[in-house]
Amino acid sequence: MDSSAPADPTASLPYLTAHVPPTGGTLRAMPEDFVVEEIPAYAPSGTGDHLFVRVRKRNRTTPDAVRALSRALGVDERAAGYAGLKDREATTTQWVSLFGAHAEAALALALPDIEVLEAIPHNTKLRTGHLHGNRFTLRVRAAEGVDLAAVRDAAAHVQRDGLPNYFGAQRFGRDFDNAARARAWMKGEMRAPKAPFERKLLVSALQSELFNHVVAERVAAGQLGAIRLGDLVQKHATGGMFVAADLAEVQSRADAWEVSATGPMFGTKMRRAEHEAGAREAALLEQQGITEEDLGRLARWGEGTRRYVRVPVPAIDIEPAEGGYRASFVLPKGSYATVLMRELMKVPLPPL
Repeated sequence: MDSSAPADPTASLPYLTAHVPPTGGTLRAMPEDFVVEEIPAYAPSGTGDHLFVRVRKRNRTTPDAVRALSRALGVDERAAGYAGLKDREATTTQWVSLFGAHAEAALALALPDIEVLEAIPHNTKLRTGHLHGNRFTLRVRAAEGVDLAAVRDAAAHVQRDGLPNYFGAQRFGRDFDNAARARAWMKGEMRAPKAPFERKLLVSALQSELFNHVVAERVAAGQLGAIRLGDLVQKHATGGMFVAADLAEVQSRADAWEVSATGPMFGTKMRRAEHEAGAREAALLEQQGITEEDLGRLARWGEGTRRYVRVPVPAIDIEPAEGGYRASFVLPKGSYATVLMRELMKVPLPPL
């Protein structure tokens, strides 16, 4: 990376577990060190024109695997679907849907670094977001002599207080400059990228950077789980959202993990927080030099939404491994395993 390029914007984010010593070490020394298993939202029905294929892939991106499967089965890659993108430098298991493919042919495939585990028909395409979450088993190497009691202490704090729902470094591009490019485009200092996908990528990076600021302020204040007047609070069970007015009542529900505060993914169609919480979000935009007109210029590529500022992690299993340790846990969709691991390791974790 060029020395003049922006630094990793996640490196300076405050830790929830700052009081616990770092383990150091390296993550993802080899694909087998980063194992991800998708937890689907539903099972395929057994009938229909879309073949749901569960695959285990090694060192391959999701689009690359879909392309290889589509070509091998002679189906249109553009009609394929998947619930989420999985890391390349990893061993990952996930479902993809292939329109017009046949189960027998899929199960007979022998492709480099792709293993077909199941093939079941379904009546609709697999859409983005159609998953509950992901199960991770991650190995940390080069952490000889690690104090497992301290690692488990850090893990226990995350289990109790929740994981700060920061966006990980990979959200900001390999050179960490996507948010800066979005700002320049927004201010008319550079032309918009030609490709619609790239435009969305840049806008999401800027939204993510601003969201991380909101979460960081709460973590630094020791208020990750606190409810503030006017917070837009979201139910974990149903996703329903409401404005926090009776703080004592809503805080008791947050303490019971029924609800959590949300933060802004700024955009013209984003629902705004009110009162104290709304004033804090407005102050952040002013501090960052972003106006409503600026948001309007990017509206087509990022309308805005809300995102939990914390997510539950009910169990984190820490086990010894040669030269380090292994961590196993489940995260909701959209949350980053590297964000949890930085709470334990406290070292920079590069984007994929």
